[in-house]
Amino acid sequence: MPVYLDHAATTPISAPALAALTSVIARSGNPSSLHGSGRRARATVEAARETIAKAAGAHPTEVIFTSGGTEADNLAVKGLYWARNGAEPQRTRILVSSVEHAAVQDTVEWLAAHEGAHAVWLPVDSNGRILMDALEKELDRGGADSVALLTCMWANNEVGTVQPIAEIVALAKKYGIPVHSDAVQAFGSIAVNFKDSGLAAMSISGHKIGGPVGVGALLLGRAVKLTAVQHGGGQERSVRSGTLDTAGIAAFAAAAQDVTSNLETENARIGGLRDRIISAVRAAVPEAVLRGPDPMDDPAQRLPGNAHFTFPGCEGDSLLFLLDMAGIESSTGSACTAGVPRPSHVLLAMGLDENTARGAQRFSLGHTSCPGDVDAFVAALPDAHARAKTAGMAGHQSSIQTASTQ
Repeated sequence: MPVYLDHAATTPISAPALAALTSVIARSGNPSSLHGSGRRARATVEAARETIAKAAGAHPTEVIFTSGGTEADNLAVKGLYWARNGAEPQRTRILVSSVEHAAVQDTVEWLAAHEGAHAVWLPVDSNGRILMDALEKELDRGGADSVALLTCMWANNEVGTVQPIAEIVALAKKYGIPVHSDAVQAFGSIAVNFKDSGLAAMSISGHKIGGPVGVGALLLGRAVKLTAVQHGGGQERSVRSGTLDTAGIAAFAAAAQDVTSNLETENARIGGLRDRIISAVRAAVPEAVLRGPDPMDDPAQRLPGNAHFTFPGCEGDSLLFLLDMAGIESSTGSACTAGVPRPSHVLLAMGLDENTARGAQRFSLGHTSCPGDVDAFVAALPDAHARAKTAGMAGHQSSIQTASTQ
């Protein structure tokens, strides 16, 4: 069996989630139907809604089920923009961190290209943390009455940086600006409480926490106005129409309850494995650079399951494939942009040049990770790195020779 170090992309379904999924999926019933099967399905959905609300620190009526994090992000960003801009047309600016997941980044860019929005990309420091001074200056410079919304992820999917959400929301509140946060990586990994955060909207996903792929939720404040993105049967507060996936929702709830009930202990266990990976990489490849906050300095600023490095002289894809051949499954960054031959926009926003950014490798841990996984990784890394570096140097020399003959 391969060693799986790509839990940030998706994590294996947990035993409680699998049990819930197989139990419910065998039963028929549309939760919008009025007969007995429909009412039983509705009861399952509402019980799951309460479970997820409790796990995320929300009221059950604030849980809007979606097909996953990408849909939740689209619904939040487009819905908030259209609602705010529709009521007050001068609100065209969207303040957005420069390290967002593609689900948010591309949505903002689409609104700018097609809906008259103006995207304001907020800078981050060398660890990928939003610069609060820059945010405050932008609010003062542009005028709060021109801002439709602010969106900033709770934790970064590539380098694991935890953002100062409480500070961001507190600052935005002074200007009356609603804040959305993509909490897909944070929920189930660190303590997340929607009510305490003061957020207007927050996106979460099932398959990142041990639930199935294809189900997620947008947590939406009860007083927050949102324009629907899709229309139909009026399900989910008439914000997100469509027949609900009863079995997927039940499994999502089971995963949420499981992962949050033992969060502190599991964080310590996974964080210990991550620290072993960081120490092993630094020992085997001294020139490798940890990207994102160093957990030895302040563990709260980094996700417990994330270790992200750049390897000078290596192409990230080469190292990935060589590790894969050795039975170690890792990633060069976001799975949603895998296969796209360009350096990470997150690393570029953090100040890295393109060549350095191309040497990225992310190792992410989850509920199935164990010390043996780390041992296997430590054994495979030196040879894989040496071969990847040789391939990278050969490719670099070939490029120089080709350029010199042109």
